[in-house]
Amino acid sequence: MPVITVSGYLASGAREIALAAAAELGIEFVDQMILVEAARELGVTVAAMEQRDERTTSIGERLASVLNSLMERSAAVGTFDPISGGGMGLETVLARTYGEAAELPSGGGGQLDEDRYIKTLTSVIKGVAARGNVVLLGRGSQAILHSDPDTRHVYVAASKEWRIDSLIKNEGMTRPDAERRIDKSDANRRAFHLRYFKMEFNNPHLYDLAINGGQISTTAAAKMIAIAAAELAPKPG
Repeated sequence: MPVITVSGYLASGAREIALAAAAELGIEFVDQMILVEAARELGVTVAAMEQRDERTTSIGERLASVLNSLMERSAAVGTFDPISGGGMGLETVLARTYGEAAELPSGGGGQLDEDRYIKTLTSVIKGVAARGNVVLLGRGSQAILHSDPDTRHVYVAASKEWRIDSLIKNEGMTRPDAERRIDKSDANRRAFHLRYFKMEFNNPHLYDLAINGGQISTTAAAKMIAIAAAELAPKPG
């Protein structure tokens, strides 16, 4: 039951490769948008949700189970409840960009702070990964799940020029705007990982496989990930 994390810079091809790897392996794909949408729907229907069922297999059931369990645990111990605490929905917590998360206060006085944010994010990522068969894109999943011997971590990079050209081609941006967007995204991603995990995003020790998205096709990259998922030896304890 493989769990794959895929991490990469903006416009490096990481998202496309993660989607292709999920298709190649025949498993689910989860990114920030899917988590946010699941949390938004859960916020509406939480009162009617059934008890957590460990047999759930679809990604929709799994996300509902994980997010509902998170809410129940928070309520049980009287801690911050991201569903209702301060009027903030869980989807609002999960929707934080790297830059927004990196700038959260150290102590929130009842509001969302860095400790509550990372505890919530960690619970969600670990819960989604718990039963395997999923490709997780970004959100610090490579650091959160780094000690899990059954998880394979993939890093996708590409030259800055290739990434700029990709934004120009796919999003119709001007070159100066594309360069500024990449510079800001890179800085925010680095700040996020330094703040919450005390490590550089591109630290090679975080990953089992590195792919140059500007040189390796999406199809080939997906096949490489599938091989790594099947053949990489477990990390030493």
